[in-house]
Amino acid sequence: MQPAVSIVMPCHDALAHLPASVGSVLAQHFDDWELIAVDDGSQDGTLAWLRSQADPRIRVHSQTNQGVSAARNAGIAAARGEYLAFLDADDTWSPDFLARMHAALTAAPAAALAYCGWQNLGLPGGQGEPFVPPDYENADKAATLFARCRWPIHAALVRRSAVEAAGGFDPHLRNAEDYALWLRVAVPEPIVRVPEVLVYYHFHGGAQASADKARAALQHLLAQRHYLDAHPAFRARLGRRQVRELTLGTLLAQAYASYWKRDLATARRLFRAVMRRGYGTLRDWTYMLPALLPEAWHRALLQRRDKNKPVSHG
Repeated sequence: MQPAVSIVMPCHDALAHLPASVGSVLAQHFDDWELIAVDDGSQDGTLAWLRSQADPRIRVHSQTNQGVSAARNAGIAAARGEYLAFLDADDTWSPDFLARMHAALTAAPAAALAYCGWQNLGLPGGQGEPFVPPDYENADKAATLFARCRWPIHAALVRRSAVEAAGGFDPHLRNAEDYALWLRVAVPEPIVRVPEVLVYYHFHGGAQASADKARAALQHLLAQRHYLDAHPAFRARLGRRQVRELTLGTLLAQAYASYWKRDLATARRLFRAVMRRGYGTLRDWTYMLPALLPEAWHRALLQRRDKNKPVSHG
C-alpha cells in the first residue's frame, strides 16, 4: 500500500549512528511511513545492518558512492508517499515529529512545506540551545529565505510533487544543497511553521558536512548565485545593492563570526573571497587585508592586538 510519508535517509559509513537515527523513525507515533535508506557506497557494514532490519516499512537501496545529493535523489525516485521527509543517518527526530508535521500540512492544503524547530546536540560550552525559526510567510519571505534558510534538512516535511517540480537536489553542491532546494520550493509556494522543537542535529566529531565552515559558506554563496541566475526577475526586484548585501554581506558576517572566535583559517578564506568581489567598507578592509599575509604573520598581529587590548574592570 502507498504510505503517506516517504522518509529518505542517505547513508555513508554510518553504522555507528544508525541504531539511533533509524530507532527515532521506528519510535514515531505516526506510523504510516516508509523509510528508504540509500547506502552510498559504505565500507563499514552499513548496508548489512540496513538489510538486517525486520520492519517491512524499511526499504534499502544500494549504489556506488555518488554523494549525499545523488543518494537523496535516488530515494526520491523510489518514494511512493505523498509527502517526503529527509533524515540524515546521524540525526534524530522527536517521536512526535511526523505526527505534528503531517497534521500541519494536511491542515494547510495550499502549503508545499512545513518546518519546525531544532536543537544541536554534542557542541561544547552550552551551544545547544533549542531554536524555533520565525514565521517566514510574510511579504519579505523571498528575501529572508534567500539570505538564509534557518531550518536543517530533517526539520521539514514537504509535498513530493513540490520536490519533483523543483528538480530535487543539485548533485554539484557539496553543502547548501538543502538550502538550494528549499529556495525553489518555499519561495513560490506557501509554507507553514510548526513552532516546536522536534528534531536534533548531532555533532559527533566525524566526517560531517557542517565541519568545514568555509566551504559551507562558499557553497551557500554559490547556491545563491545559481538561484539569481535562474530567477532574473527576483534579482531585478532586489536590486544590485540588496543582492550584494544578502550575498557578500552574509558571507562577510560569517567571516567575522569565525574571526571573533579566532577560527582564523575559516575567516581568512572568507575574507579573501569577499575582497575578490570588491565588497566591504573601509573599516571592513582593515580587518580583511591581513588575510592576504602569510597566516603566521596574521596570527602574530592578532596576538599583539589581543595582548594590547584594554582589560575591562566592569
